[in-house]
Amino acid sequence: MDDQEMQLKVKRVTDKFTESMYVLANEPSVALYRLQEHVRRSLPELVQHKTDMQSWEEQSQGAIYTVEYACSAVKSMTNSGLYFKSIDGLLRQAITLKDQISNTQGRRRRVMEPGTLRDVAEKHSTGI
Repeated sequence: MDDQEMQLKVKRVTDKFTESMYVLANEPSVALYRLQEHVRRSLPELVQHKTDMQSWEEQSQGAIYTVEYACSAVKSMTNSGLYFKSIDGLLRQAITLKDQISNTQGRRRRVMEPGTLRDVAEKHSTGI
């Protein structure tokens, strides 16, 4: 082999070696650039998802509190059946007493009004 051919082969080998070293040296930089590019593109969407999730969590916490409060109210109402029965009995008693008082006052008015006895007598004699 002559000197010129040897120089050409050495030049090719050194060029390939230099290119390989360049690629190996820059490969981490390219990877980091791709990562940075991905983060820059996807970060706003991720932030939006995070705020949406926080909002949904707050809404669901409020709904859970409302449901728990309603459940406790229903449980306390099931225990108050005795009180409702007592209230029902007292209301019936009050209605009966009111009817008795109304009937008593109605009789008193008929007896006290001057035309009442005459009207009763007329109705009785005419057969109405």
